[in-house]
Amino acid sequence: MSHAAPTITEDRGAVLRVEGLNIDFVTDAGAVPAVRGVDFTVKAGEILAIVGESGSGKSVTARTALGIMAENGAASGAVYLNGKDMLTLHGADLRAARGRDVAMVFQEPSTALNPVYTVGWQIMEGIRAHNKISKKEAKSRAIEAMRQVGIPDPEQRVDYYPHQFSGGQKQRVVIAAALALKPGLIVADEPTTALDVTVQAEILSLLRELRSELGTAIVIITHNMGVVADIADRVIVMNQGKIVEEAEALTLFEAPQEEYTRSLLAAVPHLGRESASEGMAERPVAGAEVLVEAKDLVVHFPGRLGAPGFTAVDKVDLKIHAGEVYGLVGESGSGKTTIGRTIAGLNRMTSGSLKVLGYEMAQFKERSFKPLREQIGFVFQDPAASFNPHLTIGECVAEPLMVHRELGASATRAKVAQLLEAVQLPSGFANRYPHELSGGQRQRASLARALALEPKLLIADEPTSALDVSVQAKVLQLFRELQAELGFAALFVSHDLAVVDQLATWVGVLFRGTLLEEGLGSQVLANPRNDYTQRLIASLPVPDPREQAQRRARIEELNAKG
Repeated sequence: MSHAAPTITEDRGAVLRVEGLNIDFVTDAGAVPAVRGVDFTVKAGEILAIVGESGSGKSVTARTALGIMAENGAASGAVYLNGKDMLTLHGADLRAARGRDVAMVFQEPSTALNPVYTVGWQIMEGIRAHNKISKKEAKSRAIEAMRQVGIPDPEQRVDYYPHQFSGGQKQRVVIAAALALKPGLIVADEPTTALDVTVQAEILSLLRELRSELGTAIVIITHNMGVVADIADRVIVMNQGKIVEEAEALTLFEAPQEEYTRSLLAAVPHLGRESASEGMAERPVAGAEVLVEAKDLVVHFPGRLGAPGFTAVDKVDLKIHAGEVYGLVGESGSGKTTIGRTIAGLNRMTSGSLKVLGYEMAQFKERSFKPLREQIGFVFQDPAASFNPHLTIGECVAEPLMVHRELGASATRAKVAQLLEAVQLPSGFANRYPHELSGGQRQRASLARALALEPKLLIADEPTSALDVSVQAKVLQLFRELQAELGFAALFVSHDLAVVDQLATWVGVLFRGTLLEEGLGSQVLANPRNDYTQRLIASLPVPDPREQAQRRARIEELNAKG
C-alpha cells in the first residue's frame, strides 16, 4: 500500500495519523508479523479506544506513537504525531516529542513509579527535562498537576513516596506526571485493569474531565468492552495484528458489522444475564451438609517493627453447603482472599470459630489437618506463578496424587490424562511446560490439578481475572459444567460481580473485613440493600454506551449521598 507524502492540508485536526503501519519481531525462527497494514487518525479532544485480546497487536501499535519499540522489533509505514514521523525520530528529537507532544499511562502504576523517590520528584523530573525552570517552579507545577487529577492535599502529598498511596491514587499520580507538560495526546495502556471497579470508575471519569477541560486527545488500549462503552468516542477493533472494524462507539455496540466484534461483545458477562440463581426464592441447598461454617471469624495480622497491626477479617459469619457455589465479592483489601486462605489452612485465624469439613480451625495443627487437605482444591489467580516452571504440565497436575495417593506410574499417567480430558485439554499437553501454554490453557490445567483428588470443596481465588473475555467465558463455562457433574462445593472469590452472578447461587459482599450483606445472587445483585453494594454495582462498566451513561449518573447520585 503506497501513501502520499503528508501535506499541511491533510487532516488538519489530527494529532496522530498512522499510515500503513507494519511491525515485525525478529526471532531465531525468523520474522514474526505483529501488526499489518494499520491506518487510523486521532483528532484533538477525541478519545479513541483500541480493543482486542492478548496478542492482537493493540499495545505495540499504540506505543509507536511514542517511538517505543522492542529491541527485536522492526516497523515500516508512518506514524505522524503533530506532523513529525515518530518512526524516524531519534535521540534528542525523540525525547523532546515524548512528554511535550505525547505521554504514556501504563497498566500497572506500581511499576511505573520508582519506589525510592517521592512522587513530586518524579513528576518534576519530566517537567525539568523539557523546561529550563527552577526547582521551586517545577514543584508548584507538580502540585498543580496533582490537584488537577484530584489528589487531596497535594501540597503535603507531593513529598510522599509511592507506597503511601493506594492503587487508584498511584494511577492518578502517573496521570499527573503524563499531564504535567500538557501533551496533545495521552496513550493509556490498560490504565484501569489493575484497579477495583469503583476506583476504575473514578479514573475513567478523570480522563473524561481532562479531555473536556484541556482538549487532550486520548488513545486508550483495553480488552474491557465496558470501559470502551464508558469513555470512547470512536473504537478500533484489532485481531491478529489487523484492524477488523472501526466505528463510532454507539454504532459499534448497537450494530457491530464483523463476526469477531460480535463474539467479543457476546463473551462479556452481564449482571442478571444467565444468573446462576435466576428464578430461585430460597437457598437451594439449605438442608445439605455444612462444609464450612464461620462464626465471629477474626483474622488479624500483627504489625512489624512497631507498625500497627491490621484486621483483615472482622467478625464474619458465613456457611458454605455441600454442592453450592458461594460467591464472595469485594475490592482489594476487603479480606476475601484472606478468608479463602484461612479456610484452606494457609492463614491462621485470630479468634471466633471456623469449622472446615468438621475440623475446628481455632485448634489448627498441620499434622491433624493434613488428611483433610486432600478434600480441598485450590485454583489461584495466576497459574503461571503457581506452577513449577521446571515441571511439565503432567507432573504439575500429578503433584497432589503423589502426595496423597499411592498410585503407580501408569495409574498416575492415566489419571492425569483423564483430568486433562475433563478440562478439555489434549492429552499431549501433559508433556508441555507451563510457559508453552496460553493463559486460558494454564488456568484449565490449574483446574485439573485442583480436581485431581476429587475434593468436596474448591477454593477459586480470582481464577479468571487475568484472562481475555472470550477465554474467560470458556473457562467459566467449563467450571459450571464440572461443578454440575462432580457436585463439589466452591468458594468463588472475585471482584467481578458479573462473573460471580453467573456461577454463584449464594453471594456475600465484603468491605474492609466485614460481611455487609449476603443472599441469593439474583437478590443481592439486583436489589442491593447496602449503599456500598449499590455503588459497586453502579461502578461495574457494561458494554452499552447508553446504559453506561445512566450508570454514571447513578454513581454521581450515590457519591452526592456520601
